[in-house]
Amino acid sequence: MEKKLAGKVQTVLGLIDGDELGFTLPHEHLLLDLSVRFKLTEESVSARVMAEKPVSLDMTGWLRFHLFENIDNLMLDDEETAIKEACLFKRAGGKSMVDVTNRGIGHDPQALTRISRATGLNIIMGTGYYTMDSGCAEVLKRKTEDEICDDIIKDVTVGTDGICAGIIGEIGADSWPLDDIEIKSLRASARAQRATGAALTIHPGRLEESPLQILEILDKAGADLSRVIMEHQDRTAYSFESMVAMAKTGCYLEFDCFSMEGYYPRRYGVFDIPNDAMRVNYIIRLIDKGYLNQILISTDTCMKSRLVAYGGPGYAHIPDNVIPWMRAKGMSEETINTITVENPKRMLTFVSP
Repeated sequence: MEKKLAGKVQTVLGLIDGDELGFTLPHEHLLLDLSVRFKLTEESVSARVMAEKPVSLDMTGWLRFHLFENIDNLMLDDEETAIKEACLFKRAGGKSMVDVTNRGIGHDPQALTRISRATGLNIIMGTGYYTMDSGCAEVLKRKTEDEICDDIIKDVTVGTDGICAGIIGEIGADSWPLDDIEIKSLRASARAQRATGAALTIHPGRLEESPLQILEILDKAGADLSRVIMEHQDRTAYSFESMVAMAKTGCYLEFDCFSMEGYYPRRYGVFDIPNDAMRVNYIIRLIDKGYLNQILISTDTCMKSRLVAYGGPGYAHIPDNVIPWMRAKGMSEETINTITVENPKRMLTFVSP
């Protein structure tokens, strides 16, 4: 019997009503292998020692400014730690998390079901392929657009041992100029979005032009842009004007690096990463322009140093720290509820293909 997804949210434990989601983090990683991002920026012995050292609390200050220069920091590889950290979010009032770890960075459906059962949280799993420089590069090169599309549709409708994805992404498209391999992945993902009625979340490049180029590709491939999430608004120095241009297409703008402060990614150029106060200011300006219903917020916790166990703020950072700051800046409870509950619910609820 064909599964009826429209009007439902698909978690790793099965279908639920959108009203069951509650406070939702729409972009997180519970288990992850992000070692593809490791970069040794200098050849000194000291740098090599720090690169290979297991993460410990005495490294917290160093890691804040060298996130990608320690291999262990880029591995979320302990299920028990994931459960404990996720429970801190639940204790703070959280109900649901979207884990967008997909093919190429450690996709693990069975582990997510165990974490969901252990925590009582609704966990929505991503699918599709990460960036071309990740573990899925050779697969993306070899497969046709039709085959990639079929892979994603199968993950949503059949799943792995019956564990099905509830969102497509995060689809990697951060090469520049955009590589044909990632264009193929984007087009396949757009087609799978239309075929399943799922939302589609995109990991864009860091250059100003990247997100708008991606949105144009998705549009031409038939994507429903009102169900596309453009991630990492706050990871790159996108201008406010570019944010507005993205919002005008109808897509969601996701500020998903809350708590990431003191990060200066020089290998991508010299630009400023906003802190949490600046993130909230951007959101207020977008709301003033009428884009409240297109705003999503999360922490994209993807490194050990951002977990509470290693001295970071963890998954509970938004309810514990960001929401009080939003209130202090004059946001109403209705506005906060729209951003943290209603927008994720609308985005995660399947529509008719």
